[in-house]
Amino acid sequence: MSDEYAHLQIERNGHVATVRLSRPEAKNALNVDLLRELTDAATELSNDASINVVILTGTTEYFSAGVDLRDPALVNAMQQPMPLRRRALEIGPRMCRAWEEMAPVTIAAVEGHCVGGGVSLILSCDFVVAGEGAFFLIPEIDRGMNYSWGSLRRLTLAVGPALAKKWVMFAERVAVDEAAKAGLVTWTTPMGGAYAKARELAEQLASKPQMGLLMTKQTVNAFGRILAPVEHMDGDQFAMTLLSEDFQEGVAAFLEKRPPTFNKELPERDKD
Repeated sequence: MSDEYAHLQIERNGHVATVRLSRPEAKNALNVDLLRELTDAATELSNDASINVVILTGTTEYFSAGVDLRDPALVNAMQQPMPLRRRALEIGPRMCRAWEEMAPVTIAAVEGHCVGGGVSLILSCDFVVAGEGAFFLIPEIDRGMNYSWGSLRRLTLAVGPALAKKWVMFAERVAVDEAAKAGLVTWTTPMGGAYAKARELAEQLASKPQMGLLMTKQTVNAFGRILAPVEHMDGDQFAMTLLSEDFQEGVAAFLEKRPPTFNKELPERDKD
């Protein structure tokens, strides 16, 4: 497989590879094509015995604005019958698993916006370096969706149950200092310095015995995968949210840049 991707730039330098998100016209939003490319790149680099560390990054202004709700392929997938929709919506979880299970050590270098699916992506990496001015936001509930792709498991392992619920339920904008204190971000740098720091760390890791790094990564990740067998459920939950009035309202409000008006009452229970 070549490094010719439409929405990714891949550079190899010795034992370190850099994968750079490259959809500047869409603030690196994750459309179906980019999700596929990220999955393919993870497989390619994992199978490349010369690569020991992979840096994942975006631009100085945007890591990723999240899932591209305007993507025609995604809109089409949402309109398919449930079995086809369920299969199509596996693309996001598959991408996250591919990055989580990569053999090389992975470092996400984040500047600017890191939203929704972008947070899911960095949660699938081993380490996160973020520049001052970066922020993290999980807006799915405010769009009428659940936070899926196996991300709740990874987020809870990273920051603990209370903060995971707080960040997701309140759709809070989380600054770098708070994210670092919570454990989502491993290193912070001055604005614009995340990639340089990631390169420094990558060179250190690339010089170490690779078997030890690989075994450490696999063993630590195994502890975190205790709940992974039930992650298919969050995909089914996401498919169900696509049928809800709240989803239709949440997406419409986002696209129209207005506050959403949700149905705040659940149907009454049968009193028999």
